[in-house]
Amino acid sequence: MADLFIVCLSGSRERLQFAAMTASVAAVSGRAVSVFLSMNALPYFVAGSAASPEPEGAVGAMLDAKHAPSVLHLFEQAVELGEAKLYACSMAMDVLGVSEDGLAPILSGPMGLTKFLSDAESGQLVVF
Repeated sequence: MADLFIVCLSGSRERLQFAAMTASVAAVSGRAVSVFLSMNALPYFVAGSAASPEPEGAVGAMLDAKHAPSVLHLFEQAVELGEAKLYACSMAMDVLGVSEDGLAPILSGPMGLTKFLSDAESGQLVVF
């Protein structure tokens, strides 16, 4: 089974929720998962951030109303229960002014897009 590589660009609740669910299910099913967090997704993975992704539509709003697990919780499950690693886009870190020690502890650190795509050549790549 090929490794799974997930790129998260969007900061919307629905897209991050589905990326997190995909990572969690794949990781607990025995797949190696690498997640690349960039652009509007990265701010939710800065240490101490209490921000929650905003919904795009009705389903996103209903996720909160139905007490669905948070995006961060689902990604934490992927890391804790399977072979998943989350990386911050080094360019987005520069743009946002975030240092490596400013990343949430769940992240494995920064990575450049070139390295991530090179690693992903042998696996399956999905973008959210």
